[in-house]
Amino acid sequence: MNDTLVDTDPQNSSDQYLTFVLAGEEYAVEIVKVQEIKSWSTVTPIPCSPEHVLGVINLRGAIVPIVDLRKQFNLPTWEQEGIRAVIIVRSEVDGSPRTLGLLVDEVSDVYHIQGDEIQECDQFSTTIGGNFISGLSQRDDSLVILIELERVVAHGLDGVDPTVSEVAHAQA
Repeated sequence: MNDTLVDTDPQNSSDQYLTFVLAGEEYAVEIVKVQEIKSWSTVTPIPCSPEHVLGVINLRGAIVPIVDLRKQFNLPTWEQEGIRAVIIVRSEVDGSPRTLGLLVDEVSDVYHIQGDEIQECDQFSTTIGGNFISGLSQRDDSLVILIELERVVAHGLDGVDPTVSEVAHAQA
């Protein structure tokens, strides 16, 4: 997979979601919060970090923490050989901009999802819990789980020095 920059022009992407696969299910994040998509490469481990924090990468001079979403969401461990992808996202946590890499099984597609196509998920129980989900959307014969990115990033950075992702944001 080649590294891909994503068009995040707010005029073009207000209802666009980047979808990705984890453990056979399709998830989505708002495309305006996606900085780029990278192929998986090795990371530098950070001592005493939570299990879901794999380490950090150097992204054009910026240090970016990488989180394994399977581990963060308590999904089964990746058992297959093959290419995985890292989605570099930007979000605000407690009023501070943060940059984080999300390790996923594969990137799927970009969908236009209007507000009336999103169902609230408070009545649903899922393996990753309602705190990380903002809603569900029907796509063909399957459901797409919309991720509450701010909560994912905040939880993903638990135990990581906040200056690491702040430096990444400042340099990006």
